Amino acid sequence: MKVILLQDVKKQGKKDQIIDVSDGYARNFLIKNGLAVAATTTSKKILEKELDKRKAEEDAYIAECQKLVEKLKTMEIVIKVKTGEQDKVFGTVSSKQICEELKKKGIDIDKKKINITYPIDSLGTHNVEVNLHKKVKGVIKVTLKK
Repeated sequence: MKVILLQDVKKQGKKDQIIDVSDGYARNFLIKNGLAVAATTTSKKILEKELDKRKAEEDAYIAECQKLVEKLKTMEIVIKVKTGEQDKVFGTVSSKQICEELKKKGIDIDKKKINITYPIDSLGTHNVEVNLHKKVKGVIKVTLKK
């Protein structure tokens, strides 16, 4: 019996896959527990519409991320830090601090998407990578001043 999985099922398949399983397993476990539905022509059409809808939403999100990347290219974030002798910075700048400065400018980016590849612990301008999506990456200029 062919079924469409509604959730990931261990050792069977991932969500939205059409798999072939025994009739008893499909009726008594998968369908009964809401993990799958029978693969009829109607359910296949519904699945196709759902996948098209998700793809359109993802494309819209990618376009939105690309606009944000263009905006970030022209922007520079200035963070004031405490320094000691010979302009040594106390500590390093974290992604949380960068995120807070972006929020002050009206841009809301999750701190987990800010990728700091090396410690930002010296005065001057640094480039910080931002991963907004798998396909969309940008760069923010972060300047440290006394």
